[in-house]
Amino acid sequence: MKNVKTLLAAGVAAASMTMVAAPASAELSASASVASMYLWRGFDLSDGSPAVSGDITYSAGGFYTGIWGSSGDDTYGQEVDYYAGFATEVGPVSVDISVWNYTYTGQGPGWDPDETGVTSDAGDTWGDLSEIIIGLGVGPVSLTIYDNVAGAPGYFYYTLGYDVGSFSFMLGGADSDDEDSNYAHFDVSYAYNDNLSFTFSQMIDEDNDDDLKFVVSYSLPIL
Repeated sequence: MKNVKTLLAAGVAAASMTMVAAPASAELSASASVASMYLWRGFDLSDGSPAVSGDITYSAGGFYTGIWGSSGDDTYGQEVDYYAGFATEVGPVSVDISVWNYTYTGQGPGWDPDETGVTSDAGDTWGDLSEIIIGLGVGPVSLTIYDNVAGAPGYFYYTLGYDVGSFSFMLGGADSDDEDSNYAHFDVSYAYNDNLSFTFSQMIDEDNDDDLKFVVSYSLPIL
């Protein structure tokens, strides 16, 4: 998933999600990215394999809509996300509200709830998973809330971020109806330039003591 999923690109994603600036006029943008793994909310969905992704977004007057696609995770195949939202600023506060729908081409039985907290049916169908995402930012601090609204038993995912210079720090965590699926992780990212970035991600939950993950990602604007 894009980490609002490469971030999110996600990123953005992963990811993976970044607030979209509200332009004064209509604008079409696109980018392509490659990463050493598909890091999504603290999990390596590509099982250590590289992931390729791309997006195209149309925005006008603060409203935006677009498509994000990825080579996918190791189990459920290619992923295509559809999104639409509105971004603006109210005084010193930036606000971004969007709806995302995630679809997959794999035919597996669904995500493993012990790993992600989601048990959506796999397959290239609308509604595999949908979220409403609310992002708030004040200066270097940001808070993002992901609310599952379709395709899963119900969960929230939260991120709290802080940017300083070329570094960004993010604490993320899931609050699921299945308490055994709740977890938290901490990410540190460094942007070498506008294209190249490095991320370290570590689970801080006692039930998810995975090894430290290291991701190198490169993105290139097309439009």
